[in-house]
Amino acid sequence: MKSSHLKSWAIFFAREVLGLIFFMAGVYKVFQLGPLGHARKYFLPYSDTFLPVWSLWATGAVIPFVELIAGALLIIGLRIREALIALGFVLVVVTFGHLLKAPLYPFHEHVIPRLALLLFVLLLPSDEDRFSLDQLIARRKPIKSVRQTSS
Repeated sequence: MKSSHLKSWAIFFAREVLGLIFFMAGVYKVFQLGPLGHARKYFLPYSDTFLPVWSLWATGAVIPFVELIAGALLIIGLRIREALIALGFVLVVVTFGHLLKAPLYPFHEHVIPRLALLLFVLLLPSDEDRFSLDQLIARRKPIKSVRQTSS
């Protein structure tokens, strides 16, 4: 098997695993815990910090939807770069929050594996991700021909 095919499989597996991790977290947070329940349980404990309570409610209620939607986009391979950037911001928020409460938080259990997969997929050329809707759409777009006029 060619190394380019192996690279495509590697990107696919990393993208799928990362997508499933975030999508399933989003499913739980949106449909079982509820976005406001998520904010109450995981964000309001930070109300004793300098962060405004309104920002804790807003961020805690929005993140489940970002995880759900961006995770789904990764799974199907659509708007991959945008989904990765959105999830990167989620990881930054989570990292900031954990460090605010516990400066020695064990990131190797939660953040680092997700970040490693995210960076792997983000840094490899998108045209190598052959098993995505993004690439299927890119291959189907007609190439516009440039006509030169002679004078």
